[in-house]
Amino acid sequence: MTMDAEGAAFGGGDGIGLRVPRLNRRSFLAGSAAGLGAWGLGGCVTSDGTTFAEAAQIYGPMPDEKFAIPAVDIKKVDPKYYRRTVRYETKEAPGTIVVDPRNYYVYRIEGDGAAIRYGANVGRDGFLWSGDAYVGRKSEWATWTPPREMIKRQPEVAQYARGMPGGLENPLGARTLHLYQNGAYTLYTIYASSEPESIGSGITSGCVGLLSQDMIHLYARTPVKTKVVVLPA
Repeated sequence: MTMDAEGAAFGGGDGIGLRVPRLNRRSFLAGSAAGLGAWGLGGCVTSDGTTFAEAAQIYGPMPDEKFAIPAVDIKKVDPKYYRRTVRYETKEAPGTIVVDPRNYYVYRIEGDGAAIRYGANVGRDGFLWSGDAYVGRKSEWATWTPPREMIKRQPEVAQYARGMPGGLENPLGARTLHLYQNGAYTLYTIYASSEPESIGSGITSGCVGLLSQDMIHLYARTPVKTKVVVLPA
């Protein structure tokens, strides 16, 4: 794992294990149309009680971001992974983030037995981990530097050896929470994913990915020093 000049990193030893996405204006517009098209299904309700119109609104385009984020194609996401507030009994304090890799969820504890639940992708076999950590640093549109081990396996990323600037093609995405233990960076992150089909799967090298809209929602509610609990898989 290599830190870049700005201190941004791509955790878990060889990055999160995702391909670097390609996105142009045509795909941005197509993605926006796909997400908003679900408004026509406004009366349809998922098994979790969320209407497709509500999901399309939650995961709509974010044109005012530094790099305009397209709508999520919600057809590629199992409705059980849509963001929602749920009952969640825990002794953890409000504000704590709980990662449940076994069920592909991330929770933000709200108190009074409630939590905001987000669908996630998690570490693949051999890269799962558990324990307590905390948010030691936060990044918006961070620079990504592939570690040397990754460059050896994927020579095509050598072009970013000095860092890939933040943007829609950057694997770290729009927001990143960097996880620390005892003052040291763990190399793991909670990051923004632009790949809706990855939610509900184990594909990373230990990092945890949320849809960009969900990650921005969580990031805004998470100060540095927030406790993060990663449950056993």
